[in-house]
Amino acid sequence: MAFEVKMPQLGLTMEEGTVTRWVKQEGDAVKAGDVILEITTDKLTSEVESEFDGTLLKIVAQEGEDIPVKGLLAYIGEAGEAVGSAEAAPAAAEAAPAPVAAAPVAVPPAPIVTVNGRIRISPLARKTAAKMGIDYTNVKGTGPAGRIVQKDILAAAENAPVAAPVAAPAPVAAPVVKSGSVDLMDGDEVEKLAGMRKVVAERMGQSRREIPSVTQNVKIDVTDLMKFRKQINVDLGVKYSVNDFILKAVAKALKNNKHILVSLDGDQIIKRAHVNIGMAVALDEGLIVPVLKDIDKMSLEEISATAKDLAERARTNKLGMDEYKGSTFSISNLGMFGVETFDPIINQPDSGILGVCAVQDELVMDDEGNISKRQFMRISFTFDHRLIDGATAAKFELAIKELLENPMKILL
Repeated sequence: MAFEVKMPQLGLTMEEGTVTRWVKQEGDAVKAGDVILEITTDKLTSEVESEFDGTLLKIVAQEGEDIPVKGLLAYIGEAGEAVGSAEAAPAAAEAAPAPVAAAPVAVPPAPIVTVNGRIRISPLARKTAAKMGIDYTNVKGTGPAGRIVQKDILAAAENAPVAAPVAAPAPVAAPVVKSGSVDLMDGDEVEKLAGMRKVVAERMGQSRREIPSVTQNVKIDVTDLMKFRKQINVDLGVKYSVNDFILKAVAKALKNNKHILVSLDGDQIIKRAHVNIGMAVALDEGLIVPVLKDIDKMSLEEISATAKDLAERARTNKLGMDEYKGSTFSISNLGMFGVETFDPIINQPDSGILGVCAVQDELVMDDEGNISKRQFMRISFTFDHRLIDGATAAKFELAIKELLENPMKILL
């Protein structure tokens, strides 16, 4: 009896996963515990292990497909066993006699299955069609729900008529093809929105639609902070980053301004008991926000070590699911990219997020007319105006400013 391999539910909020890569292929022997495929869900790539011994009889979900939780991925059973509606007898199919050639008969074109105006085609089939010059818009798909798969493209290429050589036509403008609401030109590439990038797009869009947000910017003199950091690193032989001091200062400011630590749940306001700061980490595939929990109880050394560890494991896809959940406030630091000011988007269900900008040199004149070089940094605080008023937000920013301009207070 063949067993079904289904999309696992890796978290309470998981609704679907994307098939990233099949580690095993049809016909491969598998044992319980073997990794058979990789899936991407909720910003993480996870391995799916087989629960059964046997042979991978049939792959149902192709790479790049989004499959709902408990959706069918594949079948595992005894070699040659029939699965689903297909007869699992590849050897017999290969031995079948070739069809007798017949004169071509005109037939109406096969209907092309589309979703929201887009043709269903696997990423591999799309790439193969591009390499072979096959117009897949006229190819009938034989995959699940009429999806065009690679074998359909190969069959179309085999049956394509060979045109007699003719004189090269005069160059013409590249054809315009519709992809949803976008016009595509020759050379454009279409990539499916999937995995981490899809999750980021959905959550950022939801945040913008649902939250009436306001961003306030404050300029901070960090000259003393930069000197203080340099002196500590020299005296202690450590490498604390500017971000370590910012995390510590924000944690202290939040502890003294608990009215910022709130969330809106319908008609209820949730007052958060813990200072858990989400730290945005940029990846090639998107954005992930690991969380430093109860950060207000950590020393600067503990914050530095925890932040470095979380960022490194975020970049190597080694975070556990609970390590990027539970934030009550977030920080996004773009200072290292030279960003002077920006409007960060709130990471729901938090009520606010702090954008940290670049440190810049400026010439300043004092009351006596003396000019000196100082270092300044801007912070951009975006908050949910349903929960936090402008004056309340400003007081919180001033608390951060006070700490960063007097760095010894950060540690006291």
